[in-house]
Amino acid sequence: MNSVNSFGIIGGDKRQLYCAQKMAEDGFTVYISGFEHCSCPPGCIPENPRTTARLSDAVILPMPVSRSKGELFAPFSDGIIPLSLLRQTIPADKPVLCGINGAAEQYELDGLRIIRYSSREEFAAANAVPTAEGAVEIAMREYEGTINGADCLVTGYGNIGKILCFMLRGLGANVTAAARKHKDRALIRGSGMKDADIYSLSGHYDLIFNTVPALIFDRHTLAQCAAESIIIDLASMPGGIDDNAADKLKIPVIHALSLPGKAAPKSAGIIIKNAVYNIIREEEL
Repeated sequence: MNSVNSFGIIGGDKRQLYCAQKMAEDGFTVYISGFEHCSCPPGCIPENPRTTARLSDAVILPMPVSRSKGELFAPFSDGIIPLSLLRQTIPADKPVLCGINGAAEQYELDGLRIIRYSSREEFAAANAVPTAEGAVEIAMREYEGTINGADCLVTGYGNIGKILCFMLRGLGANVTAAARKHKDRALIRGSGMKDADIYSLSGHYDLIFNTVPALIFDRHTLAQCAAESIIIDLASMPGGIDDNAADKLKIPVIHALSLPGKAAPKSAGIIIKNAVYNIIREEEL
């Protein structure tokens, strides 16, 4: 694959471990760091972050890159991996593929050759499946009724929203999908579902799934349509729910982040691997 013959995977959860294993199975040399509390995948080489950054042709960081300011997301590490260490250690011309989410993480890695695999269209589309499955799993666990026959609202009709609507309908739910664009609302109706204006929500729902990373459910909207609901927020933080208002109204809200890594880490790891391979081919790295 062009000049990249080795990968260094630093930090992350089980997604990165499966990604590392599959890359090693494909014949690449794979160094891993930050997984001291896990078994090393077959064919991979455990090293410290400095050595991993030095020996690899390309570095892969997790998604999210960080959950604490200045620290790499590395839940299986036996210590903190400062982002400043990576910035100082990784050569400026070495490709660093990661799932940056927001300007703060971009700033922490300023000066490195960052390529975001999380911004790839095929990554987002493929990642929607484990995200939707994870959301359904949470709904089955938290809701005291069956999904079959439940009144469900899905806000947002992007990759995740579309897959989630399909899954919920397959389970026999009564699905309403809310979107901003008239085109999407027409597609929703054409698919046999009820549509709603995302800026004017009302009605009764047993389960609400939000995929929009903007404040959709303020106090007024919560009172109009979520008084007896369980809300599962799939949007990246701060999400789409006024948590203080929901708490006062006694509406349960579940912030379901990084679901692919929890619900289907093997599939999610392969999705990362495929996106990285596509980037390397297209960028001729």
